[in-house]
Amino acid sequence: MNELLDGFLEWIAAVDPVLKTTLAGVLVMLETTVLLGLVVPGDTVVLVASTGVENPVEYFALVTVIIAGSLAGGSLGFLIGRHFGPWLRRSRLGARIGEKNWERSQDFLDHRGGIAVFISRFLPVLHSLTPLVVGMSHLRYRTFILWLAPASIIWAFAYVSVGSAAAEGYRAAAGTLDGAAFYFVGAIVGFWLLIYAVKRLLDRYVSRVTAARAELRAAASEDGAAETDGEK
Repeated sequence: MNELLDGFLEWIAAVDPVLKTTLAGVLVMLETTVLLGLVVPGDTVVLVASTGVENPVEYFALVTVIIAGSLAGGSLGFLIGRHFGPWLRRSRLGARIGEKNWERSQDFLDHRGGIAVFISRFLPVLHSLTPLVVGMSHLRYRTFILWLAPASIIWAFAYVSVGSAAAEGYRAAAGTLDGAAFYFVGAIVGFWLLIYAVKRLLDRYVSRVTAARAELRAAASEDGAAETDGEK
């Protein structure tokens, strides 16, 4: 097991630090710009890249680039939504995303505003879709970026810290502990389970909010239909 993990970490470490950091930042940017996050989760990209961190300079460089990539991707997603959002929603790609996801993102944003931007950064699908939906809304860019920034900082530090600490801990113990790889895997799995639990809680909160909005919309539609029938 140690040999397999050694090979993986050496392969990651062999990549030029500048190239590795830049590639991670670009992928994080793309996941919120062209919906790449629906296929390649940014969480995985950042966690893998962080296992190659070998010193404080690389650590802070990776964190900084990940934050910048997240903000740049969100900003580009906002602009795409502002100029092409309605067309994108009606397109074949928009249909593949699903009208239910569009409505869910829209309802959550309408009800919670900036807080929805913050929470969505940590949720699958919504973190890629929300910048587009915000661009189609009346929410100002300044408000959008002020809520996205702290979420991106927390997200970047969490993933880079766990990935780099787990890898460094393994490197320190591998020479003296035969089962060091299992501790590394256990740390990563434990982190993923924690993240999964947090995402589940946030997702349930979003579901409660959007369900309430859907009920209000349905009630308004019924009232409108009743008024129309009454006029007839």
